[in-house]
Amino acid sequence: MIHRIIALASAALASASLLALSAARAEDVKLPPTMTFTAYDTGTAGFNIAVAVGKMMKDKYGTDVRVLPAGNDVARLAPLRAGRAVVSAMGSGTYFAQEGVFEFGAKEWGPQPLQLVLSSVDCNAASLGVARDTGVTEIKQLKGKRVGFVVGSPALNQNSLAILAFGDLKQSDVKAVEFSSYGAMWKGLINNDTDAAFATTITGPAKEAETSPRGIIWPPLPHNDKAGWERVQKVGSFFFRHMATCGAGISKDKPIELGNYPYPIFMVYGTVPADQVYSITKSMIVGYDAYKDAAAGAGGLAAERQTKNWVVPVHPGAVKALKEAGQWSDAQEAHNNALFKRQAVLTAAWADYGKSSPPSDDKAFLDGWMKARATALQKANMPNGFDE
Repeated sequence: MIHRIIALASAALASASLLALSAARAEDVKLPPTMTFTAYDTGTAGFNIAVAVGKMMKDKYGTDVRVLPAGNDVARLAPLRAGRAVVSAMGSGTYFAQEGVFEFGAKEWGPQPLQLVLSSVDCNAASLGVARDTGVTEIKQLKGKRVGFVVGSPALNQNSLAILAFGDLKQSDVKAVEFSSYGAMWKGLINNDTDAAFATTITGPAKEAETSPRGIIWPPLPHNDKAGWERVQKVGSFFFRHMATCGAGISKDKPIELGNYPYPIFMVYGTVPADQVYSITKSMIVGYDAYKDAAAGAGGLAAERQTKNWVVPVHPGAVKALKEAGQWSDAQEAHNNALFKRQAVLTAAWADYGKSSPPSDDKAFLDGWMKARATALQKANMPNGFDE
């Protein structure tokens, strides 16, 4: 009887300890009452995943998350830079903004100190979706066809050029059709204003295109085509080979050899306090089960599925949360520190360029900056990434 009482008391004490530990862990996450995120247009994979994460934060921590849709990278980042939003669910534009290239080489921008929270790689891929009624089945067959481009969105545009490069095509080989936003571009494909548009295979607009009279096809990027992949990665160094098993017209039974990169990339400015980013990241790791099935592609946000040693550093607050989850290494720490140094070199180069009385003409300003940028990176023995 005495042994039974002791056993029950021990069990009760263990349960109390576990409850106390859970409470302590919950207290580690201190989110503000409200937060604003930005993402791609309503209905896109990035927007849907951001909404799913926001719902988890509301249900689990009582934080109201507002997700602002934006049609291009500049519009997604502007609220963060102005302090009106804290997190953005970005794509490869994260890298272009860090590097201060394309639209981010304009006087109003320059290299941005962006840092990662968590990013997703799932069953989907990212490529050019093509209207089935065009008869196109290979990337090289897009020669002379209409391809959508989005004003103010270097990520989407450079990604399209990277995929075209697989077929040994440049922008001059196709009919470029400009749109004001990502959503407008995909409406353009459905309305027969363009023949191809870049997206992740699970985006809402691509599924809409699949059920439209035009239909959709994703011309493959065969993984054994070494020359084709060398051309892709010369234009988009962040792409890697990936077997797509989900998306518009794609399934596990009908997989397609395509390419991918982390998307969405939940990122913040480096100026956001580490404790705030830690809480955001920790909540996404701890609350993963609550949102992983709520939106297509969200499953890729798992801590153990994070892309290692990518081209943009992970925020120190996120590093702390990943360390606690057992998903950080000394090699990653060294790589991350090197990326912080790269950002410092780019920031200094931009400041020096601004003091050198650069030309007022926009094109001449950008050309001058790209030369100054290249010189600074070469001096620091760091790769340019945009040699052409």
